Amino acid sequence: MFARRAATADTQVRLGVGVIVRNATGQILLEKRSDNGLWGTPGGRIEPGESVAEAAVREVREETGLTVEVTRLVGVYSEPADRIVTYLDNGDVRHLVDVMVEATILSGTLTCSHESEDLAFYAPETLPIDLVPPARRPLEDYLGNRLGILR
Repeated sequence: MFARRAATADTQVRLGVGVIVRNATGQILLEKRSDNGLWGTPGGRIEPGESVAEAAVREVREETGLTVEVTRLVGVYSEPADRIVTYLDNGDVRHLVDVMVEATILSGTLTCSHESEDLAFYAPETLPIDLVPPARRPLEDYLGNRLGILR
């Protein structure tokens, strides 16, 4: 899907939301992305006229089939080192700024979308090593009980 790159005058900033979804046993839901084969949290772009919480609920429903409720803010992530990427399919360079939130499952049946190769719950100590770079720091912070982060 993408490669790291330095920002230029043409770099677009994209505001998105990432969602850390935990099940009743405390496992974390991850999505194996169909565009790059790496694991990450559900999430995506915040649409015009949509709140962060609304975007989180919509993205999780679209990507996983689950209905969730946002429970708290994890942090805001914008550090260029892990968040300036080039999309290999079209060459677009974007600086990804993500608002990461935690959510709990209300209902639904876990179902892959066209954006996912697989969906799976992982115990915090067994997260896969092949995580998409923008998900690494937020998951580390979350599992280290560091909340309200501004990076």
